[in-house]
Amino acid sequence: MVVVISVVELHIPEGRSLKQKRRILKSIMDRIHQRYRVSIAETDYHDLHQRAEIAIAAVHGSRSEMERMMQGIRHLVEATPGAMLLSWEPQYLETAG
Repeated sequence: MVVVISVVELHIPEGRSLKQKRRILKSIMDRIHQRYRVSIAETDYHDLHQRAEIAIAAVHGSRSEMERMMQGIRHLVEATPGAMLLSWEPQYLETAG
């Protein structure tokens, strides 16, 4: 079993208000969740207009499949208009057996 936790930091240049930022962020989070069925939440910078941090967590039986999924998520985030990826830090935890 493989568990991955990734902290993703974003710059949202179009974020002129918290409402605008949350609209863009919600769109990203909804697309990730619908496509990959991972747990995802906004975890930091709640009161800043142009900065966001989200955390993603998932469990899978295969590390190679998990890495492929995380690459897909990263590409989805990078292709999102209105958001720039600043930091991507996936951490993989594997159980023996």
